Amino acid sequence: MRILLVEDESDLGAAVQKALTQANYIVDWVQDGNQAWGFLGNHWTHYSLGIFDWLLPGLTGIELCQRLRANQNPLPILILTAKDKISDRVAGLDAGADDYLVKPFGMEELLARLRALHRRSPQLQANTLTVGSITLDYGTANLIIQNTEADSVRIPLTAKEFQLIEYFMKHPQQILSSEKIKNQLWAIASESTSNVVAAQVRILRRKLADHGLTNPIETVYGLGYRFDPA
Repeated sequence: MRILLVEDESDLGAAVQKALTQANYIVDWVQDGNQAWGFLGNHWTHYSLGIFDWLLPGLTGIELCQRLRANQNPLPILILTAKDKISDRVAGLDAGADDYLVKPFGMEELLARLRALHRRSPQLQANTLTVGSITLDYGTANLIIQNTEADSVRIPLTAKEFQLIEYFMKHPQQILSSEKIKNQLWAIASESTSNVVAAQVRILRRKLADHGLTNPIETVYGLGYRFDPA
């Protein structure tokens, strides 16, 4: 899951980004509302959830909510703020936020609220994703290969392996360029190398082969990769 974090307090933003990254989220962190709006409008990344501070340089978190909702964008949004009056909470929710967390807060509570948003947001993924005989289990971070009706193999995945196979499974038979994969699965500010996608695909292929799954990730030379579970 990719999250856009908009927080202008450097210490808090860095702490939240670290906690989210350790929880296997892909995080883009910006400190300005106008920059956040540019990220939300780009064509190369898709966000599953937004965490917006209320008071920001440029557009406020509330104004970001209002713009998104005015454009019929259903992105789930969690507002962070020091404002703790009931009237403030009502204003945030009425602006289009889905949840509201008052500062200071614990990282465990933040993660729990994100899990709750995940459970009740219809546009977010269900508990599993299945393509052909392959199932991705979000609860255990396992890939399940159904060999026969009574026989299946579970493959434990690292965070990046999970993100990569999920992206392929959500776009079966489509040719995905290395650039498109990198833009979606690595944070914009990350210091990833130019061959990071090819290296990660090799690791994933090796793991799948070790568990008896003939390579379902085809290299389309000069264009990218295609996932074909058949």
